Amino acid sequence: MHTFSDHTMPPAAAPMRLGVCYYPEHWPEAQWAEDARRMVEAGLSRVRIGEFAWSRIEPEPGRYDWGWLDRAIAVLHAAGLGVILGTPTATPPKWLVDTMPDMVALDAMGHPRGFGSRRHYCFSHAGYRAEAVRVTRALAQRYGQNPAVVAWQTDNEYGCHDTVLSYSDAARDGFRVWLADRYGDVAALNQAWGNVFWSMEYGSFGAIDLPNLTVTEANPAHQLAFRRFASDQVTVFNRAQVEVLRELSPGRDVVHNFMGFFTEFDHHAVGADLDVAGWDSYPLGFLDSFRFSEADKLAYARQGHPDIAAFHHDLYRGCTRSGRWAVLEQQPGPVNWARHNPAPLPGMVRLWTLEAMAHGAELVSYFRWRQFPKAQEQHHAGLLRPDSVAAPGLGEAAQAARDLAALGPAGAPPRSVALVFAYDADWVTGIQPQGAGLAALWAAFECYSALRRLGLDVDIVPPTAALDGYALCVIPCLPIVPEALVTALADFPGQIVIGPRSGSRTIEFALPETLPPGRLQQVFPAQVVRVESLRPGLEHRGDGWAIARWLEHLETAAAADLIADDGTVACWQHGRVRYLAAWPEPALANEVMARAARDAGLEVHAMPEGLRLRRAGNRAHLFNYSVAPVDIPASLPGRFVLGTRRLGPAGVAVVEPD
Repeated sequence: MHTFSDHTMPPAAAPMRLGVCYYPEHWPEAQWAEDARRMVEAGLSRVRIGEFAWSRIEPEPGRYDWGWLDRAIAVLHAAGLGVILGTPTATPPKWLVDTMPDMVALDAMGHPRGFGSRRHYCFSHAGYRAEAVRVTRALAQRYGQNPAVVAWQTDNEYGCHDTVLSYSDAARDGFRVWLADRYGDVAALNQAWGNVFWSMEYGSFGAIDLPNLTVTEANPAHQLAFRRFASDQVTVFNRAQVEVLRELSPGRDVVHNFMGFFTEFDHHAVGADLDVAGWDSYPLGFLDSFRFSEADKLAYARQGHPDIAAFHHDLYRGCTRSGRWAVLEQQPGPVNWARHNPAPLPGMVRLWTLEAMAHGAELVSYFRWRQFPKAQEQHHAGLLRPDSVAAPGLGEAAQAARDLAALGPAGAPPRSVALVFAYDADWVTGIQPQGAGLAALWAAFECYSALRRLGLDVDIVPPTAALDGYALCVIPCLPIVPEALVTALADFPGQIVIGPRSGSRTIEFALPETLPPGRLQQVFPAQVVRVESLRPGLEHRGDGWAIARWLEHLETAAAADLIADDGTVACWQHGRVRYLAAWPEPALANEVMARAARDAGLEVHAMPEGLRLRRAGNRAHLFNYSVAPVDIPASLPGRFVLGTRRLGPAGVAVVEPD
């Protein structure tokens, strides 16, 4: 079997590999062998290529130029590198767009997303999907049995640059067929969506347009259906390539590289067709680009928030049936795409690498080998400068390789806390937020971060996951609750925390007849009778915490667990179940999670600011994200196999029992 990691042994017992993203088509052929030699010298054993090379692979319709790619793969293989070969469908060439100009996506205003960068295609366009399968088949026929190729990557970063939702004719026509398959009869659709409201009823599926260009907001049920359809198109597009690769290159892993804080399609559905879920880790770019406070953006400007990378490690581990995952692009220096692009603090590239190992990664692949002096990413750092001189990240990657060799396999992670997240939860809260910034993804992140500040290990799981072996289950925000989760919760002996808006909608975006939390009333008897979103400064303060931004009022026989100074209840408790009736702001989330962890009998270690803990096997791994030295809590005794009890900035320690 050819895989991008060593799976002659169980995943937890296999060493994590290091790799790099390389574009041989960018560099003189005479340079390839020296590049490959230096990669191996740095401790890299995998190289990811090809995902943007369609115009070089097929410069004219039907005329393939394999020579350069044959030679590049041979040079890399001869140096001892295993190749992860990408299908080039994220960048269809100009001749193809000219052949079928309607293959491009349209934005919500009906403007074409045209040629000249990347991802200029509509997932729903049948002609483009056939072309994507054709070029994938050609690649797999050429390289499917090549011993150099250890794995395949489909496409690149599905949905990047807001390209999941397309408002093209192809999407409209496909959506109509999808609706007919789902509802069978247009009267059933009208009933499910509540189209009697505002006289929105349809006489046929052919009369239904996409939910854009409406005078005011479109029906939320219409929007949710379109989101489901668009997500399904990504899954079908990916599956078509996977089927070709499985046919022509059996025994090799198939992977895709997902992104950070991105929920536009259901990654669990796409992951079901993959062997390994990959993701692209850019902690500094994500910190600057997403909803972090200005204080955090300054404090962690060169390190990234201490939970950004770990959150995605644990999220994507739950996106495949196997639990296998990898970092396919790791930031090695400044990026080019955020509003501000500082360089990492010295030591952070090594820290990010070892943290991925502690969370169970099979591979960390740095993006990229050499900074390219032309086109859109001229300021995006690599392991080498454009003049081939080593950039700071190369030395840190080499040090990480030495650390990995000394440490050996990380071992199996513990089962402590299951945090439930579903992609449609973020769609629902995005379609009907009711308050600024109140998205399910960020409720999940806040709960995750609170658990990590307590030194707890977290698995992020879909609502269909088994809960066996966990002591605590946290459901931060899950508006649509599948019956399978209710059954699992009823049988679950551990502690449960249910967050706001959970169970608040049916599968068709209606309020449940029994009021929220709907199906969850089977484990927490209550009715949410009123909700309010609170403007900044309108707070109900408690002892070190506050209710802010969102508040639910319950009618329930449950006991009040957390009460604000003015008598407002922030959290209720019924047996082993808590219901958080307010948004999980950091201080409030800390208090609720600490109480639930205590009742679950979990071992808690209050982490100093910026310090994070991850257990794997019999070891504790600690990572200092602060710019000052920190002391590892005395409650974590043991022998240091890496680092010391006092960790400097970007310091890493590994502790095992004496």
